[in-house]
Amino acid sequence: MNTDEFRQAGKEMVDYICDYMETLAVKRRVTSAVKPGYLKNMIPEEAPERPEPWDNIMSDIEAKIMPGITHWQHPRFHAYFPSGNSYPSILGDLLSDGVGIIGFSWASSPVCQELETIVLDWLGKAIGLPDEFLSCTQGGKGGGVMQGSASECILVNMLAARAEAIKRLKKDEPKAEDGHLLARLVAYCSQEAHSCVEKAAKICMVKLRIIEPDEKSSLRGEQLRQYASSFNTNPNKWLLTNFDCSTMWVRDRFKFTEAMVVDPIYLQHNHDSQVIDYRHWGIPLSRRFRALKLWFVIRSYGLEGLREYIRNHCRLAKKFESYVRDDRRFEVCNDVKLGLVCFRLKRNNKINQELLVRINYSEKLFIIPSLIGKKYILRFCVVAERATEEDIKYAWDVITSIAAEVLEESERAEKANKLPEILGAAKVPPTAAGDKPLFQHISQQFSFTKSLSRDVYQRYISKKSLHDGVSPIVVVDEEEDQEN
Repeated sequence: MNTDEFRQAGKEMVDYICDYMETLAVKRRVTSAVKPGYLKNMIPEEAPERPEPWDNIMSDIEAKIMPGITHWQHPRFHAYFPSGNSYPSILGDLLSDGVGIIGFSWASSPVCQELETIVLDWLGKAIGLPDEFLSCTQGGKGGGVMQGSASECILVNMLAARAEAIKRLKKDEPKAEDGHLLARLVAYCSQEAHSCVEKAAKICMVKLRIIEPDEKSSLRGEQLRQYASSFNTNPNKWLLTNFDCSTMWVRDRFKFTEAMVVDPIYLQHNHDSQVIDYRHWGIPLSRRFRALKLWFVIRSYGLEGLREYIRNHCRLAKKFESYVRDDRRFEVCNDVKLGLVCFRLKRNNKINQELLVRINYSEKLFIIPSLIGKKYILRFCVVAERATEEDIKYAWDVITSIAAEVLEESERAEKANKLPEILGAAKVPPTAAGDKPLFQHISQQFSFTKSLSRDVYQRYISKKSLHDGVSPIVVVDEEEDQEN
């Protein structure tokens, strides 16, 4: 592709993206209908030997790629969390890819390091971090860095904490081997912590102790004494910045980087002592120019615009909460302070799982479940950048309409004492599953729940790998289920 061809293809792609964003709500369903392996029969097994014209590639986007997309920017997408996306961010990534730099050190591309430092001080001030976490603080040791994900942030911080703990123990036992001291280290987290904490502990070979949260699923008071040496938040979730962009600040960058410094002569340069080299702040040597897109976003929206975007999501979440609280059939299961509402029918877990399955199968909304204690709950997240009260009202109307059907069938089944049979066969057309009850056929796809027998659960409950932070576990137990 030469320059003229790139200009033409680039304009075509920009137009395609703009049309996609503007027509998403009316032209596309929120979830994909494809089955696993759908793409294998659409793409040749061997890579092409000769170049193909761009027009062929462009036509395959709509024909082969888009059918497999779950549309995270769709106004009916209320699952997981917001996936940051905006035109300024897209342009930032475009320029980053266009200049094609690898910014592992100041010398490799000075602006990559310097802009990242400045923008993270901007953001740190905007969210109210203490001055000691900022690199601009006179005489301070703090600073920020951009990683690929929160999982990376947790991992590198645990590596740094492990190194610092072993160093401290060696003062009393200078002859002890690191491996011997490592066996004595313990990390702590809430039972509600994300699965990346468990993964980081496995990689670092550090024991992990799970602490029971309080009645609000929080750790506080006597249960937790917290000394924050780092802080992480993801602009690629709630600051309109495309993935990947996970920002992290540390109180002492020298202690933090000590665990990861590897300094061969071919990476050294004359300004080592004067600048921050981010190659010492993470696992990879090579680093993308991530700061560009965040810089573009902050400048394009301003802090005021970003605050209003977040406040609108919070207002809309409170609006959805009010709908739930006004309906006696439902209950709210969390303190709604940000953009997430956890709710459920005041019935057992099976009824709530059936409700979720049917909501997602309707293709009118996409939401996911979770567990709070032993209760199966539904998560409603405000996601779309330009979400409105009309979107929230539409979602609630869909949920209540389907809930009415589920409850009506449940009541009929209870009267007939045939609840399992009714829940095993939803009133929808036959599918490829043949005679297999539709509920069983689609529940795995649309409820994202691990179903275990009680025997299997008891054998593996001590292994925290059962909990991946995304998929709740439902244990089939008729007596308990009647109580939930």
